[in-house]
Formats: sequence, C-alpha cells, structure tokens
Amino acid sequence: MEYPWYDVVDSNEPLLQGDFISSCPVFVPTTTIKVGTIPAEVKEYDVVVMSQSCDLIEKKIDIVLVCPVWSLSEVGQQNAYLNGYEGKEELRRGHILGYHLLDKCTLENFKSDFKVVDYRSVFGMDINHIFTLAKNVEKRLRLLPPYREHLSQAFARFFMRVGLPVDIAPFVKNRK
Repeated sequence: MEYPWYDVVDSNEPLLQGDFISSCPVFVPTTTIKVGTIPAEVKEYDVVVMSQSCDLIEKKIDIVLVCPVWSLSEVGQQNAYLNGYEGKEELRRGHILGYHLLDKCTLENFKSDFKVVDYRSVFGMDINHIFTLAKNVEKRLRLLPPYREHLSQAFARFFMRVGLPVDIAPFVKNRK
C-alpha cells in the first residue's frame, strides 16, 4: 500500500493543518519596544500551518500558528552537524530537538528537497490574513495523513517537554 506524503490543493479548498504557505510575510518585533509602538520588521518565510484543522474550519481561533520550513540543505548550511550523515540520520529519527524532517516532494511544480520544520520559531498569524494568503495562490501544497498527525505530535512533544531539576538515578546491574 502506498501512503503519499503530499497533495496539491486548489485555493478554494479550506486551509488545514499541514498546508504550506510560501513567502508568508511575518511581523517580527525588534528588541526595542516603546510604549504605544511596537517596531517590527517584516520577514518572509515559507511556513507550514500548525493550528488544528477543526479550529481553522470552524474559525474557533483568531491567531493561526505557523512554523518556518527550510530545505535540508539550508539547515545544513546553518548547522554543519546536520550536513553530515550522522546529523541527518538523527534528524530523520526525530532526535534533534526543535526540528522535524519531512520527505522530499516529487509532485509536479512542487518538487523539493527534504523539508525541515523549525519548531523553535513559532509565529501567530491573524486568521483572516492567512486565509487571504492561502486564497491568493492558485494551488498550495498539503501534508497528508498520517504524516500531518506525526508533524503535530512531534510539535506537541517539543512544546510540552519538561526538564526535571533532579532526575532518577540510572539503573545499574544488581540495583533493586
């Protein structure tokens, strides 16, 4: 049985978790904030929608969560470890905190290298703004189940992690 990773949907399809928006303008506040103003710069990122599909369809939220998506080669340029075999394999296994690897896309007009979702940089987008962006492209890429749910589960594990101040000592032979 075959389980494709991606599909291409028309702009009239509802926006769902796992949909990709290319060149999404994101407002990034600068470090200097003055009372009454929030200086910011606008950066463009390729993003994937992380908010739950049911919340998007039912419009139960005002802010849609998105995460930047990079090609594996771009991430490898920023982090030499992820450029080598061991780093790529650890990324594939889900052992690199803050990143999630998606397969290559082979669909016509959407072909791409492996994609890396950056959970360390989460942005909130106004729901009407992101709906408009999704409508303004003729077609967009969509991550399909079960890979979409795997993406969401990995995000939840990253978000809910807890560091304990004192851990349980490791087990050793003959310890009861």
